[in-house]
Amino acid sequence: MEMQKDIAYRFLLAEGFLEEAEKDFSLKRWRACVSGSILCIENCGVAVLMLFGVSRTTHHPEMHLPRLLAEGTVSDEVAALIRELLPELEQHDSHEKMLAKYGREAAYISPWDVFSEQEAMNALNGASKSVAVSLKLRSLLEVAPEG
Repeated sequence: MEMQKDIAYRFLLAEGFLEEAEKDFSLKRWRACVSGSILCIENCGVAVLMLFGVSRTTHHPEMHLPRLLAEGTVSDEVAALIRELLPELEQHDSHEKMLAKYGREAAYISPWDVFSEQEAMNALNGASKSVAVSLKLRSLLEVAPEG
């Protein structure tokens, strides 16, 4: 089943970006830490969507997961975990990703000058939380292979 491989790959990406972000934080590379954290959080969100059968090419999980909640088809436990993940997806969105790539171009502030230690810590905490929550969701939702 390819979907299981795709889901596993998204979790691999999330965990790899988290590991890099932790290293970048320890090296005081705030922009790189934020960037890796954002990619971790995004991959967690996409992995969770994929657990519900949504295509791996879907982006903006912060827009799709609330729709899933609105359908009312998930258990209270699953809904609570999704609600726990949503603030991280909303806070660390494509705008922040653009800042990490290009900085504040209109003000000529480079990406390396945009982010502080506190912002890097917030992003890293969000990434760690996202991995923990998405792994809980995975354990609740993923069907064990038969055989």
